[in-house]
Amino acid sequence: MMLAEKVEPLFEAKSHEFYTIATLGSHSALQILKGAHDEGFRTLAIANRQTERLYRSFNFVDEVIGIPRYEDFPEHVGLLGNRKIIIVPHGSFVAYLSLEDHKRMTIPYFGNKAILDWEASRELQRQWLSAAGLNLPRQFRSGSEIDRPVIVKLYGAHGGKGYMFLRDAHDFEERAGLVARRNYIIQEYIIGVPLYIHYFYSPLTGRLEIMSMDRRYETNVDSLGRIPAAAQEGLDLQPSYVVVGNAPLSLRESMLAEAYRMGEEVVRVSKEICPPKGLFGAFCIETIITPDTQFYVMEISARIVAGTNLFIDGSPYSYLNYSEPMSTGRRIARELKNALLSNSLRYVLDDSSVL
Repeated sequence: MMLAEKVEPLFEAKSHEFYTIATLGSHSALQILKGAHDEGFRTLAIANRQTERLYRSFNFVDEVIGIPRYEDFPEHVGLLGNRKIIIVPHGSFVAYLSLEDHKRMTIPYFGNKAILDWEASRELQRQWLSAAGLNLPRQFRSGSEIDRPVIVKLYGAHGGKGYMFLRDAHDFEERAGLVARRNYIIQEYIIGVPLYIHYFYSPLTGRLEIMSMDRRYETNVDSLGRIPAAAQEGLDLQPSYVVVGNAPLSLRESMLAEAYRMGEEVVRVSKEICPPKGLFGAFCIETIITPDTQFYVMEISARIVAGTNLFIDGSPYSYLNYSEPMSTGRRIARELKNALLSNSLRYVLDDSSVL
C-alpha cells in the first residue's frame, strides 16, 4: 500500500474529517476518482497486480491498494472498515463479485444493493421495464419458438462476450451447445441504431438528469457491415458483440422528451419494487431506435457504465445543466458532497452501510 501526500479538501466534511472515495481499478475508475478529486475528496483505487502501476501514475489517485485479483476484494474489505471510506461501484463489481459479496459488504456503499437482484436477473429486469411501460423486444422461452432473427445474451456484465446472432430455430438447434448449461435469454433482434442513455437520479432533490449518450463499437459485428453482403457469401463469419470502445452520440432534440420519460418511469417503478429508495445515482438504459424513431429498450444497467468515460470533461447535456465540466463520476461525487453538507449521507448510501 502506498499513501500519497495529504490533500486539503474543498469542503468541510462531517466531524471535520476527510472522506475517501474508493473503487476497483477497472471499468470507469479513472472517471470516478478524477471526479471525486475535483470535488475535494481523497481517492483510493483497489487495483490488481496488472493495473497497480497504471493507477499510481495518475496524480489524482491519492492511494492504491494492490490485491492479487478483483475477485479477492471481499477478503480485503476489513482493511477499510475503520476508515471514512465510501465505495462507488461500477461494472467490474458486477462482473467479479457475486450478489452475496455485495450484500455482505458493510462499508458505506453508494447506491441501493437491492436493485442488483433486479439488474442481475434477465426475467426480473424485464418485469421492471415492462411495468415502466417501455417498449421491449419479444422474448422467446425456447429455441423451438424462434420465428425471426434473435440475439442470445448471457447473464451478467461481460461487455457483450458470448452473445450470438441466430437466424431461426434451426440455427439455434445447430449452435445450442455453445450456450448449454449457462443462463441466457433469447431476444428478438431489433434492426436500428443502438443508443445508450446515461442518467443520474438524485434522491436529495428528486431530480432526474440526462448526463450523456453513446453507442458501443463491437467487434466484429460493426466491421462486418463494411463487407458487401454478396462478398460475405461462403465466408465462415460469425458475428461477435464484444465491446472494444464507445463513440459519443447526441439525440435529435425532438426525441429527448421520450428519452427523459423512459428514465422517469424506470425510477418510479424502482421505488415500488425496491422500496423506499429504489434506483438512485447513475444508471443507463440500452435502446435500439428503429427507422420509425421508436425506442426499443434492450436492458438496463443500474450503475455507472463505461460509455460515460467519453465524457470525463462533460457532455453537451451535462454542460447545459452545469456550465462546467461534469462527468457522471464527478456528478456522483457532487451528490456525496451535497449529502455530507446537508447531513443527508444516509439517503445516498445502501441501508447496509456502517457509518
